[in-house]
Amino acid sequence: MNEIIEKIRQRDPGQNEFYQAVEEVLDTVKPVIERHPEYRQAAILERIIEPERVIMFRVPWMDDQEQVHVNRGFRVEMNSALGPYKGGLRFHPSVNLGIIKFLAFEQVFKNSLTTLSMGGAKGGSDFNPKGKSDNEVMRFCQSFMSELYRHIGPYTDVPAGDIGVGAREIGYLFGMYKKLRNEFTGVLTGKSLNWGGSLIRPEATGYGNVYFAAEMLATREESFEDKKCLVSGSGNVAQFTTEKVLQLGGKVLTLSDSSGYIYDEEGIDEQKLAFVKELKNIRRGRIREYTEKYPGAVYTDADLSLGYNPLWNHKADCALPSATENEINGQDAQNLIDNGITLISEGSNMPSTPDAIRLFIQHKLLYAPGKASNAGGVAVSGLEMAQNSMRLSWPREEVESRLKIIMKSIHKTCIDVSDYYGMSGNYAAGANIAGFVKVVNAMLDQGVV
Repeated sequence: MNEIIEKIRQRDPGQNEFYQAVEEVLDTVKPVIERHPEYRQAAILERIIEPERVIMFRVPWMDDQEQVHVNRGFRVEMNSALGPYKGGLRFHPSVNLGIIKFLAFEQVFKNSLTTLSMGGAKGGSDFNPKGKSDNEVMRFCQSFMSELYRHIGPYTDVPAGDIGVGAREIGYLFGMYKKLRNEFTGVLTGKSLNWGGSLIRPEATGYGNVYFAAEMLATREESFEDKKCLVSGSGNVAQFTTEKVLQLGGKVLTLSDSSGYIYDEEGIDEQKLAFVKELKNIRRGRIREYTEKYPGAVYTDADLSLGYNPLWNHKADCALPSATENEINGQDAQNLIDNGITLISEGSNMPSTPDAIRLFIQHKLLYAPGKASNAGGVAVSGLEMAQNSMRLSWPREEVESRLKIIMKSIHKTCIDVSDYYGMSGNYAAGANIAGFVKVVNAMLDQGVV
């Protein structure tokens, strides 16, 4: 395994997030490899870390002042052993090939855990939709899709949204796909309800994360009732994580964006959450405006020179990171432990560094990796695909019921697999091994392709 990791470091320099994701999975699946020599014979590890297809392309577009800009587009189709490629598109200045490969690699195992027939992929662009007009975003999306449309389809690759890609962007992307292909198919998920979207899809990642966390608490005969929670982010995942925590009787104290975070000791109730949704989804403002509306809250500017994030340094019971990768480092993890946190459930992808994860496991906290706890989003995307195929729209209660069943199933799988391999309570090992075994067995069945 060390040879494999060293090989990808030499072959793919600078892709640090990808190395991190690969090392985290390979480290936990060692017991599986030891029990199954046929995996080594078939070079399964070498094959599973190499994308089946990598697509990179330029995206030229014109702003409202008729100035031409050029961004870079990506789609990494990582593994299709279990079904069509499935995974979101991210529009953010930080996007590069290494980040997209890491996200695609994680997506393979996340989709495997959902029980649905989906392979793993991820895509996006270094385009920044913040501060752009609707027409500028539309022109960018149309240019982006004018290349991507050649590589996707309902039985090939079904993208969804991610950071920077919401219902507005999905609409523009779908419109261009439909025009170019002259067909109306379920090629994208996260669509608006009146033209093929699914109820609960916007809520799914946040709701699913809280459902998973509730299952973990139940193993200790606890619930969210009266639990104080720290949540990062203020976008889709953070908003609906907060909403579901409130519904289950808990209290959320924090939200953030790239500029800083707010701490509301009284808790973010339904009225305050409605303000955040309007601020972020409609006005596209900054989280600091929360303290102008609710002066009892405290706003703190982001300060990268600190070496830690003070958001994670408050007394609470649960932490639900819902912003971006590597937002909790070793110092943050120690601060969480010192402040009495007993549960960490990841709403974003790989928000905890390896040092943080080691501390969580060492202190026997309830720690859920994102590939398990935030799988609700892609699970409901899969349900949207099913509804599109049948030309049906299920009621809200049915979709949410299916989401709860899927999250409960993922939780049970993680528990059962960690027990089987002698690592009881280690959700990271359970999720990695369960997702890995299902994918590699399908790869073996399908031959060397």
